[in-house]
Amino acid sequence: MIFITGGAYQGKIRYARSLGARDEDIIHGGKFCALPQHISCIAEYHLHIRRQIEAGIDPAEAARALDADIVIMDEIGCGIIPLDREERIWREQTGIVGCILAERADTVVRLVCGIPQTIKEKL
Repeated sequence: MIFITGGAYQGKIRYARSLGARDEDIIHGGKFCALPQHISCIAEYHLHIRRQIEAGIDPAEAARALDADIVIMDEIGCGIIPLDREERIWREQTGIVGCILAERADTVVRLVCGIPQTIKEKL
């Protein structure tokens, strides 16, 4: 799996396309709670986590079972801690899932200003 992360609007989907992800194969995470068995590419996985929490699904358990070639997720933990309890839970769960995905991934890429930084690569 390739895990692509970084701030919002940093070019993560464009980078996934450069790796071979086709627009018709990219699932946008904010639209679904249940995912198909195998996914070529899922974008906005942080929004998928929100849907899982709302549906009573454990996002960490789901991340451990995720079968995907490319997972794209925004970093959402850098900033002011939200006052709203649900937002804090989502933010914390997203951080936990990011750690799980990074551990499972063969390659982890962080994008900043459209520039990819490979921070993990299994040889």
